[in-house]
Amino acid sequence: MRPLVSFVFALSVLLLAACSEAPDSWQGYVEGEYVHVAAPIGGRLQTLSVERGQTVAAGAPLFTLERSFEAAGVAEAEDNLRRAENELANLSKGKRPSEIAEIEARLRKARASMILAEAEYKRRERLLDEKTISEEERDRSLTEYRTARQQVAQIRAQLDTARLGAREDEVKAAEANVSAARAKLEQARWNFDQKAQDAPEDSLVFDTIREEGEWVPAGNPVVSLLPPENRIVRFFVPETVVSRLKPGMEASVRMDGRDELLPVRISYVAPEAEYTPPVIYSSSTRYKLVFMVEARPVDPRDAAGLKPGQPLDVLPPQGVPVEVGHE
Repeated sequence: MRPLVSFVFALSVLLLAACSEAPDSWQGYVEGEYVHVAAPIGGRLQTLSVERGQTVAAGAPLFTLERSFEAAGVAEAEDNLRRAENELANLSKGKRPSEIAEIEARLRKARASMILAEAEYKRRERLLDEKTISEEERDRSLTEYRTARQQVAQIRAQLDTARLGAREDEVKAAEANVSAARAKLEQARWNFDQKAQDAPEDSLVFDTIREEGEWVPAGNPVVSLLPPENRIVRFFVPETVVSRLKPGMEASVRMDGRDELLPVRISYVAPEAEYTPPVIYSSSTRYKLVFMVEARPVDPRDAAGLKPGQPLDVLPPQGVPVEVGHE
């Protein structure tokens, strides 16, 4: 019986030592904040320019939806703008040279008629003094002279108006038409451009959600991107130590495939507690309340080495215990 008692005692010591072993880190994983690229206007997916797992640079084409209708809208808007601009230019510069020349010719003819009518009136005025004609004939010539003079004044006013161009209110109306046509063109071009989407920044193509030929409703993503800076470290700390963690504090990450520790800076501490996720903690600690904490690599270039879902251990900032009682 003595060997059995010794074995049981030794096993109890080992179990007690294992239970009393203090953890040196918090468990966590890598989380990706994905960028879902969609077009604000629906359409058939015409071209998918990337593949899953591909790395793209900022500005690289991702996909294009069929946009012949939008192209026709741009062409129509361009024609309307040119028409409005031509109308404004025509009003601003007045009559054409040939039209002004025609008015000038009519003015010369009217002046000649006025000179002739004036001479005839003066001649009849002398004849009336000589008692050769009646006053009625003299008055008739006077009327003809005055009519010719008024016609000259009228044509001269027409010539001045032709040289000045359109009235101010007509020009303002034409300017408003140009502004409206230009706005319509900008809107048509925006609709056309939105049917083709480019990468907003250097990213990994995490997934392609649609296939060429599919109808894509407005706002539905076609490509899912993962920029390097959108890879974060997410871990959980006990409620007993969460008050000691603040954004800006630095910690260290230990992960498989990397010999040295990865420095990270805490960026977020959750304000509410949650139960320990069972996929991270052992069954003996599932009942504990924890707070989620997020951190990002101190050197942004290290973020590219993080893989979403990758498990890791987070060593606490200097002076912060993993658990209270294990300083």
